[in-house]
Amino acid sequence: MGLDYADGCVNFRDVGAFINLISEKKLLPEGRVYRGGSIDYVKEHKEIDHVQSIINLRNSEDPDDFDIRYFHFPMSNKIEKYDTTQKEVRTWLNRIIGTFENSALPYPVLIHCLSGKDRTGIVIVAILLILGIDKKLIIEEYLLSDGDVDKDLIAKSIEGMGILENYFNSVDLIKVKENILNRN
Repeated sequence: MGLDYADGCVNFRDVGAFINLISEKKLLPEGRVYRGGSIDYVKEHKEIDHVQSIINLRNSEDPDDFDIRYFHFPMSNKIEKYDTTQKEVRTWLNRIIGTFENSALPYPVLIHCLSGKDRTGIVIVAILLILGIDKKLIIEEYLLSDGDVDKDLIAKSIEGMGILENYFNSVDLIKVKENILNRN
């Protein structure tokens, strides 16, 4: 059964809330970072929990129906996003994660692609690793997505990032962590 893209934002969820639910501990603040699929069929802002910033990972632009901040980070469909060892993927991820260095970034933030699982999954992996979340929890959160998800692919992408300080060499990871956790 395929995903119904005309029914709002597929795979939409609060990442912090689900990590806390899976871990049975309060590890992350809730209502800060959301993930999901296309917002093309979202008609009311409340359908995406009044997010204030949207990071679009699709090649096509988002409709700018809401008075919020829009960021666009497209990547060629020819590149295998799960292979985080590729220079193109690393550069792409550094640019996206760099967005979170800005302490003026309005939260909550929605990160989305078409289905909210592949490109979005890789970016959420990066964020959760930076926040110090256990790899097993990261994989469990990823596997909650509807559609074809692959535990081995996401595990490969986690391992491909290696030492985060080296991988995200153009980003201030301390600042990113403080901003997402709202500790500044």
